[in-house]
Amino acid sequence: MVKIGIIGGSGLDDPKLLKDYKEVDITTKYGKPSSPLTLGKINNVEVVILARHGRGHKISPTKVNNKANIQALKEQGCTHILATTACGSLKEEIGRGDLVILDQFIDFTKHRDHATFNDDFSDGIKHTTMASPFNEELRKALIETSKELNFKTHEKGTVITIEGPRFSTKAESLMFKNFADVINMSIAPECILANEINIPYATVAMSTDYDSFRDDIEPVSWEEVLKVFNKNADNVKNLLINTLPKIKQEDYEHIKSKIRTIPDWPKKGIMFRDITTLLKDPSGLKDVMDVFYQRYKNEKIDVVAGIEARGFILGGLLAEKLGVGFVPIRKPGKLPAETIKEEYELEYGKDAVEVHKDAILPGQNVLLIDDLIATAGTCGASINLIKKLGGNIVEAAFIVELPDLKGREKIKDVPIFSLIKFEGD
Repeated sequence: MVKIGIIGGSGLDDPKLLKDYKEVDITTKYGKPSSPLTLGKINNVEVVILARHGRGHKISPTKVNNKANIQALKEQGCTHILATTACGSLKEEIGRGDLVILDQFIDFTKHRDHATFNDDFSDGIKHTTMASPFNEELRKALIETSKELNFKTHEKGTVITIEGPRFSTKAESLMFKNFADVINMSIAPECILANEINIPYATVAMSTDYDSFRDDIEPVSWEEVLKVFNKNADNVKNLLINTLPKIKQEDYEHIKSKIRTIPDWPKKGIMFRDITTLLKDPSGLKDVMDVFYQRYKNEKIDVVAGIEARGFILGGLLAEKLGVGFVPIRKPGKLPAETIKEEYELEYGKDAVEVHKDAILPGQNVLLIDDLIATAGTCGASINLIKKLGGNIVEAAFIVELPDLKGREKIKDVPIFSLIKFEGD
C-alpha cells in the first residue's frame, strides 16, 4: 500500500483536508525530526506530513536534522516522498510563482552534519549512485497533474543548494546562473538521504524571486519570498492533492496477486493468507527478495533473525544476499543449546518463542523478518528476545500486514515495514 511522506507541508496539514488524522511526536536513532508528524489520509491516500523547518519555520537550513526527518518517514512506512520548497530563479524564463519539477541538484552546502547515512565504512564501502536523484515516475505524475491544472510549470530544472541562511551575493548569483536553473537552501542533503535508503523522492519547487543576478529588480529578501510563496501556495497544495492518487506501487501489487487466500482456515471466519503460492513462483519470490535487498543493502546489519517457520525461508535468502549471518527464532523445545524464552498472550492461553543465548551479541544490529504481522504477539516476543541479548533492531520486516488487527500499533519502538496490506481482515 502506498504511503506518501510530504516534506514542507504547504498547508496540507489543515484538518479540513485530512481524514482520520492524528499527530505523533517521535524520536529516531538520529534524534528528533524537525516537527511532530501529522498522519492521515488525503484523497484516500495515506500521508505523513513533516515541516522541514519546524512549526513556524524556526529551524535554519544548516540546523535541520535531515537524517532524523528521513528516518522518521521511513519508520512510519512511507513508500515515497514528495517535497515542496521555495526557490530563487536563476533564469529569466522562470518567473515568480512558476513551478519547477526538479530533475537534478548541485550540492553547494558546507556545514551540514546530517548529510549521509553512509558515514561509517567499517562494515563495507558504501557509495550511493546519484546520477538521477529525483524519481522519474513521481516527476511524471507531478508534471501530468500540473498540466491538467494549467499551472505554469517547468518540466525539469537543476537546483543548486547553498548553505544559507544568507542569500547569495551578486557575484555568486551570476556564477550559479551558469550551471543551475534555480537556487535554494533545502534539497541537499534531504534528497541524498532518501536515495541512500531507496525511498523514491521528488520535489515541487516554487520560484519566488530572481536571487541577486538581475540589475533591474531588487535583490531577494525574505519578505519578498514570503509574499510570493503565500500568494501561490494554493497551487502547490492543489498539485500535491491531485497527484497523490496517481502514485502507484505496481511491483507490490504484483506480489500481492501471487498470494492465495484460503477462507475458514485454521478455523471458521479466518481468511488465511497463504504465501506458499508466492514462494513457488520464481518471479514472485525474486520480486520479494529484491525489494527487501534494495531496502536494506545500505543499512548496517550484522545478522538477520527469522521467526519460525516462514521467516526462516525469507530470512535465510535475505541474509545470503546481504552477506550476513542468520539466526532462527523458534517455538519452545526446538533449539539444542542453551536458550532464553519469551512468552506472549494468545486469544486463548499463551505461547512462547526461544533463541540461543549466544545467537546475538550485545550491540549487533539485527533485522527481524517474518511473512506476516497481524496481532504482533510473536513479533513482539521476538523483539523482546533480541533486546534481552543486547541486539539493536534495525527494523521488523514482513511481506503481509493485516492493519485491522493493529499489530503495528503494539510495537512502539521498532520500525515496521510491510510490502503489502490486506484490508478488512
